[in-house]
Amino acid sequence: MRVQKAPFIRKPTTAAGSHEAESSSYHGNDWLFVPLHCGRFKKYKQAGSHSNSFRLTNGRADDTELQSVPLLARSPSTNRKYPPLPVDKLEEEMNRRMADDNKLFREEFNALPVCPIQSSCDAASKEENKEKNRYVNILPYDHCRVHLTSLEGVPDSDYINASYINLNSRFFITGPKEETVNDFWRMIWEQNTATIVMVTNLKERKECKCAQYWPDQGCWTYGNIRVSVEDMMVLVDYTIRKFCIQQVRTPSCKPQRLVTQFHFTSWPDFGVPFTPIGMLKFLKKVKNCNPQYAGPIVVHCSAGVGRTGTFIVIDAMLDMMGAERKVDVFGFVTRIRAQRCQMVQTDMQYVFIFQALLEHYLYGDTELEVTSLESHLNKLYAPLPGAGCGGLEAEFKKLTSIKIQNDKMRTGNLPANMKKNRVLQIIPYEFNRVIIPVKRGEENTDYINASFIDGYRQKDSYMACQGPLQHTIEDFWRMIWEWRSCSIVMLTELEERGQEKCAQYWSSDGVMVCGDMSIELKREEESESYTVRDLLVTNNRENKSRAVRQFHFHGWPEVGIPSDGKGMINIIAAVQKQQQQSGNHPITVHCSAGAGRTGTFCALSTVLERVKAEGILDVFQTVKSLRLQRPHMVQTLEQYEFCYKVVQEYIDAFSDYANFK
Repeated sequence: MRVQKAPFIRKPTTAAGSHEAESSSYHGNDWLFVPLHCGRFKKYKQAGSHSNSFRLTNGRADDTELQSVPLLARSPSTNRKYPPLPVDKLEEEMNRRMADDNKLFREEFNALPVCPIQSSCDAASKEENKEKNRYVNILPYDHCRVHLTSLEGVPDSDYINASYINLNSRFFITGPKEETVNDFWRMIWEQNTATIVMVTNLKERKECKCAQYWPDQGCWTYGNIRVSVEDMMVLVDYTIRKFCIQQVRTPSCKPQRLVTQFHFTSWPDFGVPFTPIGMLKFLKKVKNCNPQYAGPIVVHCSAGVGRTGTFIVIDAMLDMMGAERKVDVFGFVTRIRAQRCQMVQTDMQYVFIFQALLEHYLYGDTELEVTSLESHLNKLYAPLPGAGCGGLEAEFKKLTSIKIQNDKMRTGNLPANMKKNRVLQIIPYEFNRVIIPVKRGEENTDYINASFIDGYRQKDSYMACQGPLQHTIEDFWRMIWEWRSCSIVMLTELEERGQEKCAQYWSSDGVMVCGDMSIELKREEESESYTVRDLLVTNNRENKSRAVRQFHFHGWPEVGIPSDGKGMINIIAAVQKQQQQSGNHPITVHCSAGAGRTGTFCALSTVLERVKAEGILDVFQTVKSLRLQRPHMVQTLEQYEFCYKVVQEYIDAFSDYANFK
């Protein structure tokens, strides 16, 4: 699995006087648990706005008395070195602060007060409670800690490392330890929480960040709370789990409740997500889920300060952006640090907040329900007043404005590798290039012009690559073998308009030998718009063989697009079926240069899978994400429009919306 690196900042720094992110007592990017008494998640949330697909049954119980925490006055916006920013100045200010390796951003972050007020942590410091704290330097303040109901005969059983944060009583908590899992579920029950947000993985770099506080399947009892797994959906950036919880071993028989856990899995330890797109989708899903009258939302990472604080600030600033057309990141972080120490722990996290806010400001929410696609397309085809083009063209122009980062293509631009590139403008980025094993005694043999591309449900779902050149056929098959790819999608002919577009990397008759690899054609079958070839690939060095199926699409002219979407829908379905049978290893997708048609196929596969699973599509952000992973993916306006047309054709094939459930 590749490691996502922060795009702007080289290394994390922490506020003056705080522990370094790599310190022994507390490792960076962990989040804190927000008290479950969040009331409503959003200040501006309207009744009934949560998604039907994630509707929960539990509301606030009549006998539930929510804990309150004094709300801090808003930081004054005058006479401050870092005053609130109008949203229309956000991009300009970000560019200014990012200059000189983020010098001004670092200065701003380091100017944040570590602890704006003098507050005691007496409860957390008691001998009986020390083992309940994951990190010795991340403790809840007494004035805003979450109180549990005391257990009879158990001293200090009202303590948990959790703090209320000034977001309509949302609260943060340290990722539970094995010793505190029972307390965690007791808090969930007592606070009538319906939504848990988890922004850490259980283990990172072989270090335990959070105890697994839920069963993988079936049910388990934690103290006097029984938790059973009702449903789970695994997606590329996050997993959604639904639990049914019930109080047991108690005289009162209260009805069971539904709790939904949103687990964001794409946040690397000691870093930030490569792009804020996934986090913004995740945040929207969380907001739409929490019932109107449920208790507070619980947010946690490991320590409950870094990633947790980042998540909270993004949420609050999006609200502020919508209500006041400005953002006050510095002021807000200052305020929440008065309720829990070190909230937003690194300058990388601080910059990421701004990146997320700018992403939302520039592009907005582009998700669509399938039922509204037709009306949306009508708007896109209508001319935009004063723009000189239609809405679709204006939308595509936003994509073409995304900068290609040529300085992030070091390996592909090495002199020894330049001859391996078919088109010099389309070279893989370092962070997600496909690496193949170095040939013994030969330098620069780990390079191939191919990029890992994320899909709907998992990372690295595709290997997007150029059609092999004659001298890179061996590298192509070494890649297929190394990454266990069992499906190849070919979207070009070998020659088009008298020009070679792809070297033939299989034998039409007999066996082709490429270095240590032998490729034998076992079966060839024509369908309406594509050919299926079953190939037996043998690694002669290892004396092992594997079956690989190639899907060769014939309906795509060199200039233009397929005449209809039916063939593309059919080949995508055939590839997905093959994946289910052969295991979910990366799908190899190529055209000639590995960008235009290849990107369109990857976009459509991803969009259609989401349409089937959720009844939602987002062509714009899907293509934008692809372009951040490989240059020129979905290369032309015509290909971009084709994505919409195929989705519409797919939806029209169903008689009613219920088929998408």
